[in-house]
Amino acid sequence: MKAWRAVVMAVSLLLLSGCLVSFKAPLPDSEAAPQGLVGHWTSTNAWGEPLNLELDEVGPRRYQAVTYFRARPLEREAIPVTVSRHGSRWYLSAKVPARYGGHFVIAGFELTDKQELVIYNLDMDQINQAISHKILSGQPNQSEEGDGVLVDSDMGTVFRYLDDPANSDVFSEAVRYQRLVKSQ
Repeated sequence: MKAWRAVVMAVSLLLLSGCLVSFKAPLPDSEAAPQGLVGHWTSTNAWGEPLNLELDEVGPRRYQAVTYFRARPLEREAIPVTVSRHGSRWYLSAKVPARYGGHFVIAGFELTDKQELVIYNLDMDQINQAISHKILSGQPNQSEEGDGVLVDSDMGTVFRYLDDPANSDVFSEAVRYQRLVKSQ
């Protein structure tokens, strides 16, 4: 697996079955991440491989995600990540490589009381339904990984849709990380 794909997967912007919801614009970077987000996290992917995620602050309100499989610690790549809070939800976004559309992905996340980082993907079928009902605007977006959808609505419209409690099921849990505790 390419190192960047592992990074994208680590921030839960999974290219599940080649289906990707992408956006023309990233989230605004006007917010600092919530306390506890920055640090080292661990999970296991669908194939049972241990996966590490490092989220670091690289400047004022600027972050990067670095992920790697524990068995291949030298195969890593840093991806810039934007963090933003809107309503009661936290979001992150990252740019995907040009050959996969070159646009931006958005995911929801939460930090639990159990020291877990839970990442939520957007459901492509529900986003397509919102586009067909003219709630959002967008068009199909094909890449080497398969079919996707590119949302070109302005972020205000996107957030009104995402913040509507009737659309809470547009999010599905993609990955759950635990805080990595270093042994001494």
